[in-house]
Parts: sequence; structure tokens; C-alpha cells
Amino acid sequence: MRFAIFGTVLLAVAAASPAHAQNPPTPPAAARTVVASAKLPELDAAPVYFCALDVILPIGATSHITAAPNGILYQLEGSTEITAGDETKTLAPGEGYFLAGGRDAVLKASADGPSHALHFLLMPATALDKPVETESAALTELYRTTAPIPDLKPGAYDINLTRVTFPPRLPTNPPHHRSGAALYYILSGTGANIVAGMTTVRGPGALIYEPSSLVHQWGNPGTQPWTFLAFNINPEGVPAVVMETAPK
Repeated sequence: MRFAIFGTVLLAVAAASPAHAQNPPTPPAAARTVVASAKLPELDAAPVYFCALDVILPIGATSHITAAPNGILYQLEGSTEITAGDETKTLAPGEGYFLAGGRDAVLKASADGPSHALHFLLMPATALDKPVETESAALTELYRTTAPIPDLKPGAYDINLTRVTFPPRLPTNPPHHRSGAALYYILSGTGANIVAGMTTVRGPGALIYEPSSLVHQWGNPGTQPWTFLAFNINPEGVPAVVMETAPK
């Protein structure tokens, strides 16, 4: 009888052990996709500004870009055929393309429908009041920094456009800042931005500027995914995000 009882106890312990041994579920993580990127081998001492343009081309229409600043085009709706030098690429929704500064390019909407895109630019002061796309393009300036991007020293830089999705109920990330700067554009959903203890809700169409001195946090307390674009510049070889106190 004692052997039977002992065996029963062992079975009960063995059955209970896996439940206690299980690790807690891994919290959801943000998904990041680099849409377009490039290296700027030399950024001189001339000040540059962030600028974001909304670009709409009617069906089959063509627009020319002449010696524009460095920038990235992101396709929202429809498609755009881009011809730059000897290269031709057609952007579908969700795709991006780096347009190197000083080069000419031609944008053409599909014959099947209009093209709707965003154009993120690193704009020198000398180009602030000059048109970028011309002719058939309907342009709306969505955002422009009121002052040059601070703390950019002469040298090589990485530039990229990244699409980031925070899953629902994603906890707020640790305080951090940028090693260069970033400009966000909210595509869908609603997220929480925390700066100096103050929480601000950010929804579709909002633009958020992050200079290197801005210590902040992001989270998604909602029940829907939250997706945004981050147009970023950082010194070559230096992480774009720094988890420490920002420089004074």
C-alpha cells in the first residue's frame, strides 16, 4: 500500500512539474522593416532641415525632379515609376526609394490610377523655398523643422526610412534618444508618446520630430496595431537609438 501511495504522489508531482517549469510567455515585440536606406559619404557643415511632402500624381501624369536634395519616396497608394539615371523602378504601396541629392529623376503615375506618395527630404537652407517635384504633381508640405537639425557634424551618415509596427498592448519602451534625428509619420493605429512625464496620443497622419536631445518613450496601450514610418539620420557606425540620457 505504501508503494502504491508513493507512486501516486510521484505521478502527481510529475504532472504538476511542467506547469511550474514553463517560462512566462515572451512579450510581443515591435516589427521593423527598412524600406529604403543609403549612406551619405560626406555631410558638410551646411545646416539641413527635415521636410515631408505629400505628392499626388494624376493618372498617367509625369513629374520631374531636378537636382533635389537627398530624400526617400514612400508609396502610399497606386504606383509610381521612378527613372533616375540608368535605373527605373516601379514603387508599389509600402515600398520606398532613395533619391540621391543632386540627381535628376522622373516620376510617372500608372495608367490604372493616380499615385499618392510621401517624399521625405534632408533639405539644405538654400533649397527650402524651391519646388522639388514639378509640373503635374500636386504638392502639400506636411512638415518642416523650424530650425536646422542640431548636432550633425561633418562626416559620413546613414539615412533610412523604416516602417515600424507596435503590436497591441505593447508596454512602453525605456527612455531613449536619437544619435542623429528622426521624423515620424503615423500610418495607422494610435500610440502613446511620453516626453518629460507627459503622455500624448499620436494617430494617423501625425508627424513627430525627434532631435538628438529629446529623451522620450513609445508604447501602444490600444487594442489595434500601431504603424509608423521613421525617417532617420545617424552618424555612420553609430546606433540610431541610444538608451541613455541625451546630451545637453
